Amino acid sequence: MSLAPLPRLVIEPLVRAALLEDLGLAGDITSAAVVPADHRSSLVMVARQAGVIAGLDAAELAFHLVDPAIHVVRQIEEGSQVRPGDSIATINGPSRGLLTGERTALNFLGHLSGIATVTASLVEAVRGTKASIACTRKTTPGLRALEKYAVRAGGGMNHRFALHDAVLIKDNHVAIAGGVAEAIRRARAGVGHMVKIEVEVDTLEQLRDALQEDVDAVLLDNMTPAQLREAVAIVNGCAITEASGRVTPSTVAAIAASGVDLVSVGWCTHSAPTLDIGLDVPG
Repeated sequence: MSLAPLPRLVIEPLVRAALLEDLGLAGDITSAAVVPADHRSSLVMVARQAGVIAGLDAAELAFHLVDPAIHVVRQIEEGSQVRPGDSIATINGPSRGLLTGERTALNFLGHLSGIATVTASLVEAVRGTKASIACTRKTTPGLRALEKYAVRAGGGMNHRFALHDAVLIKDNHVAIAGGVAEAIRRARAGVGHMVKIEVEVDTLEQLRDALQEDVDAVLLDNMTPAQLREAVAIVNGCAITEASGRVTPSTVAAIAASGVDLVSVGWCTHSAPTLDIGLDVPG
């Protein structure tokens, strides 16, 4: 698959901070004491579970920041499916550096691959419908760019990245504004012509109110598949429809079959299990 990499300027501060957290004030005292300074090794990064790989750039950078003499040779590309036992990359270089960077590299790779794997399973579950799987802002503080990248690696798409790049009128905004229509009118008057506006609705009555205004998308929150089908019919192509809430692996197919354009899932970033990946001496 074609997946545009994140710029190094985005990745490096995150990887550097993780390494500094691990090295502390004294560095890797175990490797310094046990491993000769001139010793070199060749290790293999191996998948121990089936899944989708994401985060190779972050993992590779972790090793390079520890020791530029470390060389990483990838056997697969980002977004690739792996099975247990598949080789992901070979890492060659000074042994101390390999051992020092190992945990940080695997933390990034396992976490991001877990997100990509969960996302890919949801994408597969809605195959044959028009719906796309989208993530949310429910991300680990500081890791949003990487986690949203992992969603793309799994075949999903990104919702807004932050509070500044799109308007999403939620239930509390509606309550404070005094209604859906008034909230949309205020939003439209307060932002530029390039900014998209989406509004969250809990009922079909709110949906009808929203469609009387200039809105680009509607978030259909916690509706049943039957309610979603009715909502899609009411919208009739006038706005993008997004289903959110109560989305699980067992319900996502029925939700998508309602005809919505998007199904947004928060737990694909905040609760995805880490994909088990090891760094082993070839045997």
